Amino acid sequence: MLTHPSDPRRVLVERSDLDPMALPPDLRRYEIHLRATFDWGRAYLTNPHPDLGRSGSVCPFVSASLKRERFFLAVHPGTPSDPAEAVDTMRFYRDWFLELAPRSQPSAQITTILVLFPDVPQDAVEPLVDDVQAMLKPEYVGQGLMIGEFHNGPPAKSGLWNSDFRPLRSPVPMLVVRHMVPTDYPFLRDDPEQARMYLELFGDQVPAQLRDQVERERAVGAP
Repeated sequence: MLTHPSDPRRVLVERSDLDPMALPPDLRRYEIHLRATFDWGRAYLTNPHPDLGRSGSVCPFVSASLKRERFFLAVHPGTPSDPAEAVDTMRFYRDWFLELAPRSQPSAQITTILVLFPDVPQDAVEPLVDDVQAMLKPEYVGQGLMIGEFHNGPPAKSGLWNSDFRPLRSPVPMLVVRHMVPTDYPFLRDDPEQARMYLELFGDQVPAQLRDQVERERAVGAP
């Protein structure tokens, strides 16, 4: 378990912390949510899915993240009074993430922070999680990061290889922080500024399966 150096109320939980008595008292009532999220990560994200539309696991980085204990969970207790509260929370964890996993660090790509919102009522989950993700995505991308939304709605975004698949379903509402990676172009291509940031980071690392698409869209956008 990691405790923030300037705010001891903020902790990041690792899989090995799930003994209820190892958790801080204010997190013990969330043990079931923490356990469900780790189980979801191991059972869903690290395995193939018949509706995914490609081979391989749902998320190719999670297996290493779990194995090397770079899969961190945080809990935001209660229901945010408004989106601004959740925005501030995610900015806090974004900044902590950058301290824990600067891009130059070898384990940066497999590091992630999942911020859980287990107390949010079901009818408020989608507007809160989806709206906060949309609000913060431009500034996250501007720092070379991605912010992902997950809940049991599930979010309306479809899979890249199967438009009928909704891959962002999770047992607990959450927002997820990670580094941008070369395969993220399809999530950024519709916004010129976000596509530009992607090319600044990965212009010489574009995966083979995306090169034609990237070059075609760069040519269309050129003056």
